[in-house]
Amino acid sequence: MFDLIPFERRGNNVFDVFDRMWNDSFFGGARDTFPCRTDILDKGDSYLMRADMPGFNKEDIHIDVQGNELTVTAEHKEEVSDDKKNYVRRERRYGSLSRSFDIDGIDTGKISAAYNNGVLELTLPKVQEAKPETKTIQVN
Repeated sequence: MFDLIPFERRGNNVFDVFDRMWNDSFFGGARDTFPCRTDILDKGDSYLMRADMPGFNKEDIHIDVQGNELTVTAEHKEEVSDDKKNYVRRERRYGSLSRSFDIDGIDTGKISAAYNNGVLELTLPKVQEAKPETKTIQVN
């Protein structure tokens, strides 16, 4: 049978390797944050930004625009449960992320967002340059 001693009580276990990799990673070692990987596509008159945000509900996501900066934040907390005795390992307690983007040249009044299957999609319309009006002047 498997060795059923809870992992937290062992000196060396397989999860220690993953914990060390996470702590030494690019994300600064904060176990409670998740990466928010994004793709940004140029669609001509707008940009389409797709951000991976698995595990969050639509209600957990907040998008703020201040000046030329768009900030996406999300946070979900642990559901309180008294039944803790059967857990061997518990890591899904809390998660948050925050990411900011420079949106210079974006029409902030027309930004739209949709969230489906863990992917946030933002449509970021470009500011339309005002074309100078050409007039013909009659010479008298």
